[in-house]
Amino acid sequence: MKLYKTLVLLMLSVVVLTSFTQCSSSKKTSNLKNNKQTLKLEDKGSFTLENIYFQSWIAGVRGGGSGIHMYITVKSNKNNVAFDSVYFKGLKSKIEISKMGYIASFKTEANQKDDIIMSNNKNAEFGNETQKKQDFPFELNDNECIISYIENNTTKYLLVENLQEKKRLEYPSAPPKH
Repeated sequence: MKLYKTLVLLMLSVVVLTSFTQCSSSKKTSNLKNNKQTLKLEDKGSFTLENIYFQSWIAGVRGGGSGIHMYITVKSNKNNVAFDSVYFKGLKSKIEISKMGYIASFKTEANQKDDIIMSNNKNAEFGNETQKKQDFPFELNDNECIISYIENNTTKYLLVENLQEKKRLEYPSAPPKH
């Protein structure tokens, strides 16, 4: 009888431990590491998104640039949260208000102007920007983003999955000079 009780207790402890580990791994990315702090994802925001999609674009002239626009339509925002930033494909962009709702614009590396000045004179190189890559605090799939927002003076993060991608916009080249 004593052996039977010991086996039952052992099996019960295994079941309890297994359930705790299952709970902690069921959430995809609940806590994400930043350089100095842990960023906690919210299960659900106090706002409702109606539509969110992204669309890449490229200029038709050499050096005209390229990027991605993310369009966010909010259905309801009962706590009047302030939308701050979007993290997407290793990039971060501020969210701005537009005529169509909210928009975040990301600059990509393709078709950018090569205006780095290389010179023996350090004053000639003054306007060059550094190409330093910043740390990205999240591991995301290509169809996921993190929306950063401020609610009650606290910055919160919400994972948005299954983003829609619209067809790339290819802007025409500049008109010919006469």
